[in-house]
Amino acid sequence: MLLVASPRVGAEEKAALAGVIDSGWLTMGERVRAFEEAFARMHDVEDSVALGSCTAALHLILHALGVGPGDEVLVPSLSFCATANCVLYVGATPVFVDIESNDMPIMSLSEAEARCTPRTKAVILMHFAGYMPDRDAWRSFAQRKGLLLVEDAAHAVGVKGVGTYGDAAAFSFYGNKNMTTAEGGAVIARDRTVREAIRQARGHGMTSGTFQRISARTPIYDVTMLGFNYRMDELRAAIGIVQLRKLPGWNEARRLLTSLYRRQIAEYCPSVGAPFAEPRASAYHIMPVVLPEHANRQNVIDRLRAKKVQTTIHYPPIHLLTLYRERFPDTHLPKTEDFARRELTLPLHLGMDRDSIETVTAALAQAVNVRAASEVAA
Repeated sequence: MLLVASPRVGAEEKAALAGVIDSGWLTMGERVRAFEEAFARMHDVEDSVALGSCTAALHLILHALGVGPGDEVLVPSLSFCATANCVLYVGATPVFVDIESNDMPIMSLSEAEARCTPRTKAVILMHFAGYMPDRDAWRSFAQRKGLLLVEDAAHAVGVKGVGTYGDAAAFSFYGNKNMTTAEGGAVIARDRTVREAIRQARGHGMTSGTFQRISARTPIYDVTMLGFNYRMDELRAAIGIVQLRKLPGWNEARRLLTSLYRRQIAEYCPSVGAPFAEPRASAYHIMPVVLPEHANRQNVIDRLRAKKVQTTIHYPPIHLLTLYRERFPDTHLPKTEDFARRELTLPLHLGMDRDSIETVTAALAQAVNVRAASEVAA
């Protein structure tokens, strides 16, 4: 089966893990700090904070920025549910915003402006599929409206300019991401005070961690804020250090694979849309396509699977998931709903080459055209 995603791990990662085990120190310590510094250098920022997940990163960003009960946060519905869940974690209200179009499935700036109220405090801008929205336009919008601007950069690790849009950015290193630590996340925050509040909050609000207390030879600590258990461990940090060194080359390889996909789709199945045709900075995290109106998506999925090609969907709209549909029954986002009904994510990972992309594209063309041919016959 040609999978949608496949992590690239090998001998270097194994050696890094063995080094942690041999060191005798497994929890948050020197390797976590080294990973934070390397991650910050890659993104040309002062520092970063490593965490247990991107969800933890989003939660702690809102927590540290003071978002809470009575506040509204503009969020995309075309995202993983964590983007909205973190708003509920801090007691605020998510307000779902439609996308621009099927070709540009990122949060619409005009729709975001229309959904602002006196209670709107922040906006979470998600870099869908790894593609970057217009930085200047969103910065101007946030400044004009007096809003906190948070990047959900789960798909966009390693892209030039990511993490510089507004107040903070959250990253994911889950197993299907461009680089992985199995589980894990990180925060880039512009304000050092916010960054250090997040650093302290990840470890129960304690003023020092176990490694720091051993190094300082004192067992004394204090708790000065409400905190959480959102730490990254040494094992994951060790993998992350290795993966970071390879990330620029990996992202470039994804760019080339995506470019090949676009040419093949245009030639063999032109009725299938490939979003983000307009050039823009990207990590090329996933390969979403939009099926034509006539196509039955489940039939296409089944036919591709019969050809040993796995596909998936990014994403079921958050506002249509049971939890949110019951809380916000009047939310209707026609562009998001149309995109989500027709979107299909094709395999895109470093184990692929020209032949595998041609295999996927040929199978997709055949699956889409089966329905079209049957309609013509009828």
